Amino acid sequence: MNNEDLRQTILVVDDEIANIQALGNLLKDEYRIRVANSGEKALAMLNDASRMPPDLILLDVQMKGIDGYEVCRRVKRNPGTSSIPIIFVTARDAVSEEECGLNMGAVDYIAKPFNPAIVRARVNTQMRLKRKTDLLEQHALLDGLTGVPNRRHFDDLFAEEMRRCLREGVPLSVIMMDIDDFKGFNDNYGHGEGDQCVQRVARALSGAMSRAGDRVCRYGGDEFVALLPNTDATGAREVAEQLRAAVEALAIGHQYSSAAPVVTLSLGTASFDPARDSGSALSLLGQADEALYAAKKAGRNRIG
Repeated sequence: MNNEDLRQTILVVDDEIANIQALGNLLKDEYRIRVANSGEKALAMLNDASRMPPDLILLDVQMKGIDGYEVCRRVKRNPGTSSIPIIFVTARDAVSEEECGLNMGAVDYIAKPFNPAIVRARVNTQMRLKRKTDLLEQHALLDGLTGVPNRRHFDDLFAEEMRRCLREGVPLSVIMMDIDDFKGFNDNYGHGEGDQCVQRVARALSGAMSRAGDRVCRYGGDEFVALLPNTDATGAREVAEQLRAAVEALAIGHQYSSAAPVVTLSLGTASFDPARDSGSALSLLGQADEALYAAKKAGRNRIG
């Protein structure tokens, strides 16, 4: 990853090309700059799921069509964009205008003609705050022991992928899994060894995922769950076998397992295809859990 990829992104929204160029030239050495010359284009860019959202929006108020205030309202109403900080950059410099913008959720208000040093200082302040906020949110969504996404993050990801599944008509699969006879491992080897075992299993599961969009999350204790967007039942079973084999290949000794002399996984897969299935998110997770139970009942170290 190069330094360009690590830079934060600013979306400059203004219907005057000269203003876009001035702000872009002022900030391009420190940040990646994206531009939109209308409120309509800005909203289209922000609603494009294929694009990473910007870290900050510099937004003009007076624009033809959808003005800056309306853009701000829509950005703040949308859960996917509501956390993006907005700085209004506008010729409207009355105190009442500034109050209006801040009440809408903007974090700052810069009057035109702007002072370059003031713009840089205020943008840098917001970007520092954004970095700290992102870091806190990232830690809140990761499991403290294993570093993989936690149950809370899985719930958010699952809800998002189920919506996409229904919207785009693509299949969605999940794999529920847990470590076989883990209580026996903990009781006999100790909880310190148990924690190391869970950590190694989490790394193996994450390393066995071949697509960027697939996720392994810690569901709780010795339980994990994999989320596989745009994957049918056949594909889910193939991934499940990769995960099972990756953990068995760790060869972590487990004399107290009824399944094998090493640590193993039992897994249950379930898939939902909106073209032919009816059901809900909860029923999909329930099916995966039932399949996991069936795998354990059948002898463990296998896929249900």
